[in-house]
Amino acid sequence: MKLTVEISKYPLADDYLGPIKGFIDELNKDSELKVITNTLSTQVFGDYDDVMAALQRCIKWSFERYGKVVFVCKFLHGDLSPEQD
Repeated sequence: MKLTVEISKYPLADDYLGPIKGFIDELNKDSELKVITNTLSTQVFGDYDDVMAALQRCIKWSFERYGKVVFVCKFLHGDLSPEQD
């Protein structure tokens, strides 16, 4: 099953760019996923199990490294990446 996730991260710190970039860099380490980033959010596309495992790993990593942050996610069934149009 394919999954699309739109995720936004809001670090509860004055220096917010580093934690956001760090999270995106961690997501991009997973070669099974397609990751598209823009100024408002990051979209992640791939197999359900791969996407969920990567999110679990990256969110935990982010909490451990940066402390308190807020994640806002939207989960959509299917691959809605631009190439699928």
